Amino acid sequence: MTLLDDGQIAAGLADTQWRRDGDELVRDFELDDFDAAMAKANAVAAVAQQLDHHPDLLVHGWNKLTLRVSTHSEGGITQRDLDLARQVDAL
Repeated sequence: MTLLDDGQIAAGLADTQWRRDGDELVRDFELDDFDAAMAKANAVAAVAQQLDHHPDLLVHGWNKLTLRVSTHSEGGITQRDLDLARQVDAL
């Protein structure tokens, strides 16, 4: 898998709630409560398992979820990360 350049990453993130943080894509969710945050984390985990591409998930506070996506084996952001981000957005 090939690393994406800055323009490809910017284009892939356009009109989304994802942002770039160095070599990762990041999205924050604020949900209704802890149960909703855990349900969202579990839904993301199911998609990630299907794609065999696993983000870092952080449930924090009582209703927040942060996702960080990167293709660690390539050392940065690839199309695989953008694909996972789109799948998460479709949940």
